[in-house]
Amino acid sequence: MNVVTSPAARAGYGEAEWRIRCDLAALYRLVAHHRWTDFIYTHISARLPGPEHHFLINRYGVNFHEMRASDLVKIDLDGNVVEAGDGQSRRVNAAGFTIHSAIHMARPDLLCVVHTHTAAGIAVSAHPKGLLPISQHALKFFGRLGYHGYEGIALDLEERARLVRDLGAHKAMILQNHGLLMGGTSIPEAFHMTYMLERACAAQVAALAGGQDLLTPPEEVCRHTAEQFRAQENDEHYAMVWDAALRLVEEGRPDYRS
Repeated sequence: MNVVTSPAARAGYGEAEWRIRCDLAALYRLVAHHRWTDFIYTHISARLPGPEHHFLINRYGVNFHEMRASDLVKIDLDGNVVEAGDGQSRRVNAAGFTIHSAIHMARPDLLCVVHTHTAAGIAVSAHPKGLLPISQHALKFFGRLGYHGYEGIALDLEERARLVRDLGAHKAMILQNHGLLMGGTSIPEAFHMTYMLERACAAQVAALAGGQDLLTPPEEVCRHTAEQFRAQENDEHYAMVWDAALRLVEEGRPDYRS
């Protein structure tokens, strides 16, 4: 993707940060395109390169379908805004800071973290057995999914240690009675993880709505399928998916690269 020169870029953002800003804004637009939003209440973050451990998160109050690179707010791991602008225009969601800072502090391998409150994700988060291995999409996460018990709105910074503990070495987690959390070593991978887990949850809700017993593949097939997914998890595959996804939001106005 070519980075479009913009007033924000000319104002002093480095090339690497601007590229991450553009990709993160595009991811917000894609989440809106797939109707995975909860008005202004969920969040997506991306870690910036450098020793400062800064990351970008949405400016509180901006609709996801209108997110721009310049709407993203740079904060540190203590929640302080570290860029110019008045406090009100750079306000971020406190619960979003708690959840995302926890992951960025503990998992430097995860450049991007996505948190959603979709109806399907919330429904699966309330199921006593969590995500069931009943679809090909769900089998991507077989043995590779964390679970975190609900503790209330995520405003208590002490919860961060438990979020990290429950995520473990995984890249995705179900926040019970709450929603979903997905991460990726790149923004394209984070999008792919989100797409697959959201589809798996939607399929589970639809299957359970039929009121009949469900088919579950044998455990050896579940493990084999998870390994097949693992074998195709690479930057080339994620880039192909990402390039196709970007075409879904290229015509949006205002341009996400502004």
